[in-house]
Amino acid sequence: MRAVRVDGFGGPEVLALHEVPEPEPGPGEVAVQVEAANVIYLDTLIRRGLAREFFPIEPPYVPGSSVVGRVEEVGPEADPSLVGTLVLSETEKGGYAERVVVREDGLLRVPDGLSPHDALALLVDGATAMLLERSSRFLPDTRVLVLAAAGGAASLVVQLARLAGARVIGAASSPEKRELARALGAVETVDYSAPDWHDRVREITGGAGVDVVVDGAGGALGASAFSLVADGGRFVSYGTTDGEIIEIDEAEASRRRIESVGLFDIQREETLGRNDLARLALEEAREGRIRPHVGMTLPLERAAEAHRALQERRVVGKVLLVP
Repeated sequence: MRAVRVDGFGGPEVLALHEVPEPEPGPGEVAVQVEAANVIYLDTLIRRGLAREFFPIEPPYVPGSSVVGRVEEVGPEADPSLVGTLVLSETEKGGYAERVVVREDGLLRVPDGLSPHDALALLVDGATAMLLERSSRFLPDTRVLVLAAAGGAASLVVQLARLAGARVIGAASSPEKRELARALGAVETVDYSAPDWHDRVREITGGAGVDVVVDGAGGALGASAFSLVADGGRFVSYGTTDGEIIEIDEAEASRRRIESVGLFDIQREETLGRNDLARLALEEAREGRIRPHVGMTLPLERAAEAHRALQERRVVGKVLLVP
């Protein structure tokens, strides 16, 4: 079968298509014929060797953390009636391939009424968005600033905040991304590449700042947004540009009564598992309350192009690879 393999850390060019042996399912496992593989920004960090503290993956490896496809074979102790079922699954590795082996107990069925690509776009980012929504505690008229508002998870957070009655400001770097944020429910948008974007946010909020920042950008941009949180507000950060975790001035946060939490803090506090959170997102989409935006679909052999587009922040919405 064909799979994209990384033989050494580096730029997008290290992603190369290879012929590799087909994986066979073991006890409690199933083999899935991949219809699409999810591509996320974290994949680009792992490929560059920038996330080894949290994801100790070493080359050679096949990237890809989640897929959608049909079960084509089951191993011992797995349910044979699953053959032919359209499913979603996170993968420990190997998603950029024509076939993957995953645990049966980690499968989610694609709900009726959702396309396979939309369902896959919700598996990881949908779970993350539900996690962020639960942590952000959106209320009617809450002023919310969402950074990188056209990203996979952030675009869903915009919609979830809108559903709660919050007033969303979507921050994004291009007219196309800001247009998407508005279409999904942002009442205002700002260009965070503009030197005066902080002033623009303060102008929109009458000088008060925002009650909640949901930071999907990370890096210096995310850290700078902390100053826009009103006293007594909440700063929720899950994004990163270079694998580094944002460090907030704890003394200032304490003085201004701002609660600052990162993704790992949120995950520790959350009582629902990732599949449960994904089910919530899938149900929201099935009912028509949220929708993912798939902005780029490429064949496996163009995986390097997909990574390059993500790194350069050129993608509006999700990126998928299709074998």
